[in-house]
Amino acid sequence: MAQEKPELYGLLAKFDRPEQIVAATRLAYKAGYRKFDAYTPYPVEGLSQSLHLRPSLLPYVILMGGVLGGAGGFFMLTYATVIGNPFDIGGRPLFSWPTYIPITFELTVLLAAFFGILGFFAVARFPQPYHPVFNSQDFREHGSQDAFYLGVEAADPQFDLERTRLFLQNLGSSHVSEIEK
Repeated sequence: MAQEKPELYGLLAKFDRPEQIVAATRLAYKAGYRKFDAYTPYPVEGLSQSLHLRPSLLPYVILMGGVLGGAGGFFMLTYATVIGNPFDIGGRPLFSWPTYIPITFELTVLLAAFFGILGFFAVARFPQPYHPVFNSQDFREHGSQDAFYLGVEAADPQFDLERTRLFLQNLGSSHVSEIEK
């Protein structure tokens, strides 16, 4: 019985220097590819601009958490001192908002931090214990140490196996391999 060939995820091109991966991503975008990603062992200056990444929603998520924490803390204290347990202590007014500032600040920071952590996991799609690039032996050996990779997904409308392979080779890659799902 013949075995079925695994479904193709895309092509993975290996580059030796960070300047090459930045130039390759720029050229891939100019060539019309949109479903591609770069994998590097450390941050490379200019790579995120050449990938044309959308601005992150994370700052807005953190802002929302901070606003909810601050407003929630302030209104919680207002309810507790004015409505829930109104004690007249030493002639102090029931709504003495300056005493609310420390707890309001702390809840602002706490909820902003929680929203930041949860938002990061959602935006980055963590945890993601498996990705098809891990099927490449070369990536497993060099991906986190000394090589830079450009992966073009087969789901890209511009993707054609032979044309894309030739395109990646012409970019100066030292090795192009197929990635299986």
